[in-house]
Amino acid sequence: MAKAFTDEDDALLDELGVEVETKREGGRTPREERIIAGFEEILRFVEEHGRPPQHGQDRDIFERLYAVRLDRLRELPEALELLNTLDHQKLLSGGTPTGNASSDELDDDELLAQLGVDVSSEGGVTDLRHVRTATERREAEEIANRDKCEDFDRFKPLFQQVQKELDAGIRQTRPFELKAEIRPGSWFIVGGQKAYVAEAGKAFTTPQGRTDARLRVIFDNGTESNMLMRSLQRALNKDDAGRRITDPEAGPLFSGEREEDDQPSGTIYVLRSKSNHPMVAAHRDVVHKIGVTNLKVEQRIAGARLQPTFLMADVEVVATYELYNISRTKLENLIHRVFSPARLEITIEDRFGQPVTPREWFLVPVFIIDEVVEKIREGTITGYVYDPKTASLRHS
Repeated sequence: MAKAFTDEDDALLDELGVEVETKREGGRTPREERIIAGFEEILRFVEEHGRPPQHGQDRDIFERLYAVRLDRLRELPEALELLNTLDHQKLLSGGTPTGNASSDELDDDELLAQLGVDVSSEGGVTDLRHVRTATERREAEEIANRDKCEDFDRFKPLFQQVQKELDAGIRQTRPFELKAEIRPGSWFIVGGQKAYVAEAGKAFTTPQGRTDARLRVIFDNGTESNMLMRSLQRALNKDDAGRRITDPEAGPLFSGEREEDDQPSGTIYVLRSKSNHPMVAAHRDVVHKIGVTNLKVEQRIAGARLQPTFLMADVEVVATYELYNISRTKLENLIHRVFSPARLEITIEDRFGQPVTPREWFLVPVFIIDEVVEKIREGTITGYVYDPKTASLRHS
């Protein structure tokens, strides 16, 4: 049975917003229930993020609150005993420390107040007032304080061109990463708006030893902001929908050269079958399988003669195209749509004698496949479809 809490412990619990009450007969006191509920919130955070909550002004407000709460619970022997059976992640004893706040940050008591934690007897530790840190207030002010862009007519065509290039696939949007460079000419999506970095002032070093600079950022609604680079970084990082818009040459659908931060998506492969099926044998030079894989092509075609998708026969690789930063499924669907009029209608038996109709084989010459790839790379494939009668692409 848990020991009674001392007056000193009660004071600490009071900081957590936990009332000190007599235990109800046959159950836990409201205070114990709140301790358990608060700890369960920490457990859910760890399960979701794979780590304990951390201190830090750049952290989410609830993460900082959980970090303070966890530090408090670790200091209470009675809480350790109460939560022992729940602590399967070893957060209270032997777990990874949350880490101390840096010397220029608030101490825990001040942090609780700045976080807006209501520690009155009427509220729990998770009741937040509308209180923000100084850093959060500065960030919000910098984002909100926008002026009308008097020369927006000069930038409007740029926004229109970028949108066309996004629609065509010439540019792409990628999740923002802190390592991503912010420089004049960069494009981003923040707060649901496209943002263009038009100018950057002279770089300087912050008191924390970080490089920063004042930017002129133009937004697609005709406003602009003279915000700091670090503020734009934080806004993009905290925005779940924040994106970086690639340069036209930085993210082609198919590329022989990849940039440092490009993410491999897979490979488009074009195969020719060695099947003796009469239809295939009669048109072998134009019967091709076009597919996408995230494996090495050699791995994908291993054991082809045992798979109905490969016509139960060996294949040879005719062409491959590397993919970066795109959806394999969407691209494969696009290619199959273009070539759908030339889909090979063939039914074969698998090794169990069951009829199968593969869907990725087409009667199309290789040079047309290359042409489609080039148009996708250029962003001009929209509206095109393959015409088997003329062996050429035409607008649908």
